[in-house]
Amino acid sequence: MSSVRKLSEYYGTLTFNKKEMRNRLSKKTFEEAVEIIEKGGKLTPEMANEIATALKEWAISHGATHFAHWFQPQRGVTAEKHDTFLSFTDTGEVMESFSGKQLIQSEPDASSFPSGGMRSTFEARGYTAWDPTSPAFILKSKKTATLVIPSIYLSYTGEVLDVKTPLLRSLHVVEQKAYDMLKLFGNRTAKHVRTTAGPEQEYFLIDKEYYKKRHDIIFTGRTLVGASPAKGQQMEDHYFGSIRPKVLDFMEDVDVALFERGIPAKTRHNEVAPNQYELAPIFEDANLAIDHNLQTMEIMKQIADAHGFVILFHEKPFAGINGSGKHLNWSLADSEGNNLFDPGNSPKKTIQFLVFLSAVLAGVNKFGGILRMAVADAGNDHRLGANEAPPAIMSVFLGDYLTVLLDDISKGEFKSVNEQKFADLKLKKIPSIVLDNTDRNRTSPMAFTGNKFEFRAVGSSQNCAEALTTLNLLLSYGLDIMTEKIAKYNKGEKDIKDAALKAIKEVAKETERIRFEGNNYAQDWHKEALKRGLPEAKTTPEALKYMTAEDTVKLFEKYEILTKTELHSKYEIKLDAYVKTKVMEFNVLKDMVLTRIIPSLVKQLNTYSNGKEALKNAGKTGKFLQEIISEMDTTLEGLNEGLKKLEKTAATIDAENDLVKKADILSVEGNKLLNELRIFCDKAESLVEDDIWEIPKYSEMLFLYND
Repeated sequence: MSSVRKLSEYYGTLTFNKKEMRNRLSKKTFEEAVEIIEKGGKLTPEMANEIATALKEWAISHGATHFAHWFQPQRGVTAEKHDTFLSFTDTGEVMESFSGKQLIQSEPDASSFPSGGMRSTFEARGYTAWDPTSPAFILKSKKTATLVIPSIYLSYTGEVLDVKTPLLRSLHVVEQKAYDMLKLFGNRTAKHVRTTAGPEQEYFLIDKEYYKKRHDIIFTGRTLVGASPAKGQQMEDHYFGSIRPKVLDFMEDVDVALFERGIPAKTRHNEVAPNQYELAPIFEDANLAIDHNLQTMEIMKQIADAHGFVILFHEKPFAGINGSGKHLNWSLADSEGNNLFDPGNSPKKTIQFLVFLSAVLAGVNKFGGILRMAVADAGNDHRLGANEAPPAIMSVFLGDYLTVLLDDISKGEFKSVNEQKFADLKLKKIPSIVLDNTDRNRTSPMAFTGNKFEFRAVGSSQNCAEALTTLNLLLSYGLDIMTEKIAKYNKGEKDIKDAALKAIKEVAKETERIRFEGNNYAQDWHKEALKRGLPEAKTTPEALKYMTAEDTVKLFEKYEILTKTELHSKYEIKLDAYVKTKVMEFNVLKDMVLTRIIPSLVKQLNTYSNGKEALKNAGKTGKFLQEIISEMDTTLEGLNEGLKKLEKTAATIDAENDLVKKADILSVEGNKLLNELRIFCDKAESLVEDDIWEIPKYSEMLFLYND
């Protein structure tokens, strides 16, 4: 008899989902809790205590001895503080206890997390507060388990210290504005609108033993040195290829762990680069999708370790081959399951769709710079603009069908939909293939893909919450713009179709500059984007400057997402993280050059020098060896000069007190020096035999397997 479990039998068993709530709560508390989760509201102390008791008993049944508020600080991905259920009776007997107060709120040390100057280091108090819209789950360890409670994180004085709180605020705003737009179109049956998301996750796997010998990957997440192998990804034979058995074993264990948590993993496959892979989920409510993606990353790290792998989420761990992104699929749906980004099959539905589409375009047109800001960090700088990722220019791809439709509306024409198209394969035994109205554009940072937008600029290591918050914010702004324009054109008619078309026509003309259907990788597009006045922030320091711009502050404050003080603190936190990352890369590369690369080169030099001397004693010229020795000498000189420049720039950074100036120096001069020194390091690798070269090579990490 097979021991394989049906997926449906264990899916969500480690999550306190509605099924568990129904089984463990009174009917009244269950219904009120679901109402709060779906529509908002506050728990009464009595409800909180009942839910806490149910959670405790459920967690203990899974072996839990501790509980933890799990939150998302502004630096790093997630954080958690574990507290035991341990308590004592009046007579000193041991018992497990967990109250509603403990469920709702906890107190980690706020001084240990960056606050961008909002708090002094001696001010320690901070709060985590339970987010009931994201189910609690069980974190299993070797001996016991922990009840994990998704939470927001704020300071003692109420300032935002995390990325989840702004996301929840943005969801509330955009969903209300989308619902108001539905009502404007006469919809009286929908009860609410929900934002949906599905972040795809790209990653690399390397052997753990190689990882231990790569100090650059250990400390910075990426290779600071490494010569390109003879074969990289140029044969294009890895993408969607067969999955190696050892990797498939890892993927299967990941899927089981995800399904137990109720995380809807859907697709797994090879990506473009060797040893690169992708995991994609099924769409779900946006807040839950973000939490699930963060849990997915943690689960994958743990399981990779158990399989002898190390998983790399850095956006560009290997120079010269594809980096990793996290394509954020984003849409909205009403309570009846209607996708608001679906073009529809009737004039009214199509016009409603075009209003939402126009709102997105209006938001990106006005605030495209802050979309780049939302995905800015040192790792993503290495990916954005390369030939496997979208450029730093924020444009929108709509496809031929929608482009023609908007152009027609601009001319005063309107066609509701195209007829469904099918591919004629000339094969009798193959069923008809339905064709979409438009192709996908993998080079666009923000592409419409049939019934959703795919924001492709998010980095693989990043928390999608910030990008999603920004998308929601831009759509909220755009919906306000569309509402105002419709009101301007409407003459008191109940049917707003004609007014909406006029508003769509106006926005279609206003947003032409951000619509681009071509190859975003092409240099001509960069020149054209400059003519159109589109911003292109190529580095994190450039992109982050949008965060404190007057228009940005007004936008965030208008919709009550973040205050001016919170935005300025976020700017300082991100800039500080950038500087520390680049300085760390300086120090790691310097250490590798002095302790591993130069010694290896000198050992090889001694070998060749002895060989040359032996040839000379045998009456030979040793000319060829002399040429190699000269090349090695030139390389050593290059390493020496590179180190001197690196140390000089590092001294300049140390002496500079202005954080902005530090970041600007590192983003330009600093990156240039790292790349220049790397050239000599990679040359050294090509000159040293394998037995002497101590640093695992690309060819080993990416192509040599031990299945």
